[in-house]
Amino acid sequence: MAAAGSSASIVEYFGGEDGYRCGYCKNETGNLSHGMWAHSMTVQDYQDLIDRGWRRSGKYVYKPIMNQTCCPQYTIRCQALRFQTSKSHKKVLKKMLKFISKGDVSKGVSEEEPMDSHIEDAVTCDFAYKSESHVSQSELTPLSVDHTERVENEDKDIGETKEEVNAQQVESGSLQICAHKDTRVPGEPSHSAKIVHAPPKPGKGADLSKPPCRKAKDIRKERKLQKLLQNQTCASEGSELQAGDQVFLLQNSKSKTNQRKTIEDFVFVSLPDDAQHKLEVRVVRSSPPSSQFKATFQESYQVYKRYQMVIHKDPPDKPTINQFTRFLCNSPLEAENAPNGPECGYGSFHQQYWLDGKIIAVGVIDILPYCVSSVYLYYDPDYSFLSLGVYSALREIAFTRQLHEKAPDLCFYYMGFYIHSCPKMRYKGQYRPSDLLCPETYVWTPIEQCLPLLEHSKYCRFNQDVKAVDEGRIKELGRVRVLHKRTVMPYSVYKKRRKGPSDEASVQQYASLVGQTCSERMLLFRS
Repeated sequence: MAAAGSSASIVEYFGGEDGYRCGYCKNETGNLSHGMWAHSMTVQDYQDLIDRGWRRSGKYVYKPIMNQTCCPQYTIRCQALRFQTSKSHKKVLKKMLKFISKGDVSKGVSEEEPMDSHIEDAVTCDFAYKSESHVSQSELTPLSVDHTERVENEDKDIGETKEEVNAQQVESGSLQICAHKDTRVPGEPSHSAKIVHAPPKPGKGADLSKPPCRKAKDIRKERKLQKLLQNQTCASEGSELQAGDQVFLLQNSKSKTNQRKTIEDFVFVSLPDDAQHKLEVRVVRSSPPSSQFKATFQESYQVYKRYQMVIHKDPPDKPTINQFTRFLCNSPLEAENAPNGPECGYGSFHQQYWLDGKIIAVGVIDILPYCVSSVYLYYDPDYSFLSLGVYSALREIAFTRQLHEKAPDLCFYYMGFYIHSCPKMRYKGQYRPSDLLCPETYVWTPIEQCLPLLEHSKYCRFNQDVKAVDEGRIKELGRVRVLHKRTVMPYSVYKKRRKGPSDEASVQQYASLVGQTCSERMLLFRS
């Protein structure tokens, strides 16, 4: 995915020994996670990391310690191409249509429609700030390629396979990253891509590369209908179809018009000329900030501030511009463009909902090689009656399907974490079909198979194959890439040069969490 000329991901690993306050069960020290500061990150590396249970908050990337944390957080994704709206989803979509076209205001909110939908715990930004990096930009700029190659040659006597290393120059300033063309490397899918796109074993779930299975009865009915319609067209004047066939035609012509509506039927419906309101959804790049993002920054921030104060009960001095920028505008993801990628490119964006010329909600999203990843949602509390949490999630699923038309690999909608031990956070399981990530083998499992296990234990291994292991696990620690004194080198070389106590345990932990592929591609900063 990453282009030959794009910058490498550069991260600082912080470990995860300290506990933080849990935003779900309110345990003061029960929230345990591993974390790292991402100075820069390619979209392919982040895709591979979230497929191993990582998630970002601003530039801080963290992974819950699943078997120790008070509220285990399982990565959840919705199969956007197969998504079907539920009854409650249709209510929300119809409510929005009625409001836009007729101005109808429905104050009643269904119990099964959480208003605060698909948002993540705001406490995240607190521990992200505590772990912020203070390394200078100059230390993060690798030296020339020749110098890097000379360093790597030091390790020839060990017999290790020498990597081809490109030392990329890191642009000064995290918001000055240029967009790159030709960002996909043909024939080199990530480990996560193999998991996502490999045909499943018998009994292990649907093959997304094939059309959905249909009942033989439905296929026979469709064939008969086509034949009758053909006969009806070709029949001479005055000849009549049998009464039974006429009834069959009539019934099926009705069922054609009454067939299950797709999400697009609700979202992209044409409105009357005299519609009371106008809703427009704009996607603006937040990092590096586009001109549209800069022009709407203040208005967007004011919506965020009101949301945090009214919905999350934050005191007025907490949702500052600095916190907003750090938490929801700054991103380590580099802007990338690919010939077979979405027109807007990959990276971090704000999806702004404009009602009659003003912002009423903003969905913070990342567009990655295989998915749209939801980061956060904030909205104007005055419009809570529109169930904007649910509505925006449905719009993001529709957006994923739209992007898939141009970028065939992009077909999933990641909703962050599913937390079964916290009942109010179970709503994400209502977006079907969806899968949860096994915390031990990192394979996706249909949520229907996971729920019975989670009823018995808050921490579960979903992969029922007892022999299965993490296929992306670290196998050669010496091949981990390190950035030390502006020089890129394998860990085996760095270990020889290092003075002071060994850091092998920390590097081993980092590599086991990010996996072999990312550990050989990303640069682990060592001072």
